[in-house]
Amino acid sequence: MKQDATLKELAIACKAAAKIMAQLDTNVKNDLLLAMADRLAADADVIRRENGADVRRAEENGLSEAMIDRLVIDTVRVRKMADALRHIAALRDPVGEITQTWSRPNGIEVAYQRIPLGVIAMIYESRPDVTSDAAGLCLKAGNAVFLRGGSEAFASNRAIVKAFHASLQEHDIPTAAITLVPTIDRAAIAEMLQLTDEIDLVIPRGGEGLIRFVAENSRIPVIKHYKGVCHQYVDFNADIDMAIDLLIDGKCSRPGVCNALETLLVHKDIAPSFFAQAAPVLAAKNVEIRACPISIRYFERAVPATEDDYDAEFLSLTLAVKVVDSMDEAIEHISTYGSDHTEVIVTRDYAHARKFTRRVNSAVVLVNASSRFSDGGELGLGAEIGISTTRLHAYGPMGLESLTTKKFVVRGDGQTRHNMNW
Repeated sequence: MKQDATLKELAIACKAAAKIMAQLDTNVKNDLLLAMADRLAADADVIRRENGADVRRAEENGLSEAMIDRLVIDTVRVRKMADALRHIAALRDPVGEITQTWSRPNGIEVAYQRIPLGVIAMIYESRPDVTSDAAGLCLKAGNAVFLRGGSEAFASNRAIVKAFHASLQEHDIPTAAITLVPTIDRAAIAEMLQLTDEIDLVIPRGGEGLIRFVAENSRIPVIKHYKGVCHQYVDFNADIDMAIDLLIDGKCSRPGVCNALETLLVHKDIAPSFFAQAAPVLAAKNVEIRACPISIRYFERAVPATEDDYDAEFLSLTLAVKVVDSMDEAIEHISTYGSDHTEVIVTRDYAHARKFTRRVNSAVVLVNASSRFSDGGELGLGAEIGISTTRLHAYGPMGLESLTTKKFVVRGDGQTRHNMNW
């Protein structure tokens, strides 16, 4: 593709490459993914150097600590990106799979068969590992991918895509199958969102402002990933040690990610004993508490919670806390302030766990497990392309199957509509 190609020309080339990807044999796709993983490892020094330049610019521009955490690529993260590609190669290929069959009274046989979506546009901020995960998942599902990463990660994304292009060329596949928008001009996003003939689906990943801009301006179908306001509810009979372990893992292990806990709800009957143990642990972890009038008495340096705090995705070591009278009140709070992302109940009561999982309709609902398991890899899907909070064909962590659709395949032996007696 010529250097000064317009965005539309790039998208047209990506669409042409998608038709080739859709026809590739599973073994070819797997060999390509393994080659991409090896190339990442081989180019690790270059990728880290380019990422270092991005990180320095981000620090100079005052990017938040949470965003910088998402931006950094170190040796471990390069290895994880490569391992994710190898894992995707090992996953079952959904393309061509017959998912359901049935017969009609006139003898025709009807089936659903999985097919690629086509061109998937990813619009995302900060995290260059999304470049790798999106490329791997889209290619394995027979799609091409059109990438528009954030300006803060431009050099990192360019280095990763350059490595992937080398692998595509080795396999005689057009490099346009992985297209990186070659500009940081924000106007490019608005232009992308009008390319209805070239792009089949848009998946935005980033802050709420980006998601809303894409959803409000796109003429292309959008799968939204709004903010992750994730809750942990501690039931009246919960194992306190377990609840604290899950709280610390969910809030502190990586506070800048979307499956980190943002709000803690505690049943009034267990609140005194729970907070007596949890408060010093949270203080030791430097967690800032925004507390309700009841819970604030248990914390030395808490500040009163506002309505906005319960609606917030802090992405930092800040936690909103509320004491509730019942599980019903906890569920009502989640329904009011939640973002359909991830919720946790800690309980010893099977009936309560069952009631919670049936009534709470967020994308992922966990019983006695950390919110950090709301992740495609942890749930066995391989590297995820995002976590959908849109109740369309994909809801929750999106793996390979979410990047396909289904067509009808109908087999008959000469049946016609004009002579039916059924």
